[in-house]
Amino acid sequence: MNVQSVRSGSTADVVIVGGGVIGLTIARELALRGVRNVALIERARPGAEASSAAAGILGPQVEADHPDEFFRLACASRDMYKEFADALREETGIDVELDATGTLYLGFTAEDEEQLQRRYQWQVSEGLRVEWLTGNDARRLEPEISENVRCALRFPRDFQVENRRLIAALANANEKMGVRLVTDCNVNALRIECEKVCGVETSLGFVGSPTIVVAAGAWSSFIGSALPPIRIEPVRGQMLCFEPQPQIARHVLYSSRGYLVPRRDGRLLAGSTSEHVGFDKSVTDEGASAIRSMAVEIASALEHMPLIDSWAGFRPRAKDDLPVLGRSENVEGLFYATGHYRNGILLAPITGRVIAEAIVNGAASPSLTAFSPHRFRTLAAAS
Repeated sequence: MNVQSVRSGSTADVVIVGGGVIGLTIARELALRGVRNVALIERARPGAEASSAAAGILGPQVEADHPDEFFRLACASRDMYKEFADALREETGIDVELDATGTLYLGFTAEDEEQLQRRYQWQVSEGLRVEWLTGNDARRLEPEISENVRCALRFPRDFQVENRRLIAALANANEKMGVRLVTDCNVNALRIECEKVCGVETSLGFVGSPTIVVAAGAWSSFIGSALPPIRIEPVRGQMLCFEPQPQIARHVLYSSRGYLVPRRDGRLLAGSTSEHVGFDKSVTDEGASAIRSMAVEIASALEHMPLIDSWAGFRPRAKDDLPVLGRSENVEGLFYATGHYRNGILLAPITGRVIAEAIVNGAASPSLTAFSPHRFRTLAAAS
C-alpha cells in the first residue's frame, strides 16, 4: 500500500480523522462522488485496531431484541453488502469473502428457548426471514454442534465477511481513487475559528480543510477542540482462533455466551469478551478460558483443537451504545462517524453513504436523527 505523509500548511477538501473501516469507507464514497482532494489521517496503519480485531459478523437479526431505528439502520447496511463486496472486487481484484451461508442462534436451556421464541415471533410479525429449528433440525445442518442444543433460530440473511480482507480492499480502492492515506500521524486537535472548522493540528503539522470527519473510533475523545468532546470509551473484546481439521461448521454459530465464525481458509474464530479496562489490549487467561468454555459448549470437538492465535481490540462505545453519526450543529464543516461499538464492520456501507451524501449534497438523512451527536446534550438537559 502506498501511504503518504503531510506537510505543515498542506490542504485538503475533506480530512477524515481515523483510518479504520468507517473512515476508509467514507473516503471511498467521497471519491466516488467526485471529491478529489481527500486526506485520511490514521494514527497507526489503516484498519489496525477494531476493524482488524473484529469477527466480521453481519448479523442485525441475530442480535436484536426488538425493531427500532438502530435495527433498521443495521439491516439497511447489511443489505448493501453484496453490492459493496462486488464493487470492491471490481475495483481492486480482492475478494472480501462475503459468506451468505447464514447464522444459527442455538438454545441450550428452557430460558434460551423462551428468549428465542420471543425473537422468532416479533421477527416473523415484521416479515423478516427467520426459521425455527428443533435441536435435531439444527444438528442436521451442523452435525458437530452439541447434543444439548434443544432449539435454534436460523437467520439466512445474517452473513459474515472476512474483515481483514475488507480493510485491504478498501485501502487499495482508496489508493487507486487518489485518496491520500496518511499513516503514523496523530491528530491532536481541531482548529475552529468563528464556529467553522479550518483544519487539524497533527503530529506532522497543520492541515487546512473546511470539512473534517471525526472517525477515530475508540480514540475519538482524544481529539481536542474548543467543543465539549463526544465521549467514546474503549471496550476490550478478546478473541481466540482455532484451526480445526476438518472445519466443524459452515454457519456462524451463536449462543447467549458468544459465537463461532468459520473462515474459508479453515480457521475458526471464537469470541468475545466485553471489558471496561481502558486501553489495555492484553489477552488474559480469564478471558481466554471463558471463550474456550463457550466454544466447547457449542461444539465439544473444540476441547482439544489447537489454538493458533489470540488477540484483543477496542470497541468504540458511546454511553447509550449507539453510533454517533452526522453533522455538528455548532460548528460548520464538522461531521462525526464514530461510536459504532460492536457494529463497525456491519455499519460501514450505510455510514459511508450517508456521511458522504451529507458532505457533498448538504442533506442529512432523516434516518440519522436518532444518532445525532447532539442527542447527548438533550439527554443531559432531561436528566
